Amino acid sequence: MTKLVIFWILAFLITVGSAVYQRLTGPTYPVSGNVIFKGAKIKLKLERSHQGFTDQRVNIISPEKEVGGYLFWKRFKTNDEFSRESLQRAGDTLFAMMPAQPPAGKLEYFIHLTNGEDIYPFPENSRVVTRFTGDVPLYILVLHVIAMFTGMLLSTRAGLEYWGDAEKIKKLMNLTILFIAVGGFILGPIMQKYAFGEYWTGVPFGIDLTDNKTLIAMIFWVIAYFKNRKNKQNHIYILIASIVTLIVFLIPHSLLGSELDYNNLNQK
Repeated sequence: MTKLVIFWILAFLITVGSAVYQRLTGPTYPVSGNVIFKGAKIKLKLERSHQGFTDQRVNIISPEKEVGGYLFWKRFKTNDEFSRESLQRAGDTLFAMMPAQPPAGKLEYFIHLTNGEDIYPFPENSRVVTRFTGDVPLYILVLHVIAMFTGMLLSTRAGLEYWGDAEKIKKLMNLTILFIAVGGFILGPIMQKYAFGEYWTGVPFGIDLTDNKTLIAMIFWVIAYFKNRKNKQNHIYILIASIVTLIVFLIPHSLLGSELDYNNLNQK
């Protein structure tokens, strides 16, 4: 197996691994678990995001017909009292609805399952927070994901080329900058506008880490680009940019993302 093939395989595995890690550790990944009821396992999966302007449905798979329960919810970071909704049954599914929120609005909620005597809380010692977003066109989402994944792949591949071909590393650097620019600074803001009504919520307008980490990665790549103009052998800057990109994109997706302040909303 040639060094070229090995480098591409390594780059792909590192990129996929970091993307999976970012997804699984992010604040929008569903909360899953099980409740044991009379020896039977009830699987729960509570979503932490909802796209569109409709009510969010909470579903629980429970074949045990004697199991019922309640959904408790309230607006996030408010002094609201928790509202309680009885879980309805449709076949093997228990469900209840939470009201639609404005883009970036959040609700915190939890479940109480019961057989009429005992109560089984889920999550046991915490609450689930779900965030509402506007409708993002599927083609915009797909193009954004493809561009960002390709940018991360090329970034990793460019870093590995530090130990390879001096001419290839510059081509990989240029392609990395192109795909991160398209994915993070063209398609990203368009998605953000559809989802939350703002094109950019990173520095200097906010603390959205999704925007800020893209900005940090691009700054290092721009530095690498100018350090390598006129065929200078400053490839160490490309390696540094690649490492920084990998680190920042390991930060969970949507961490410190857009969040509606209900207190300001209530004052309007």
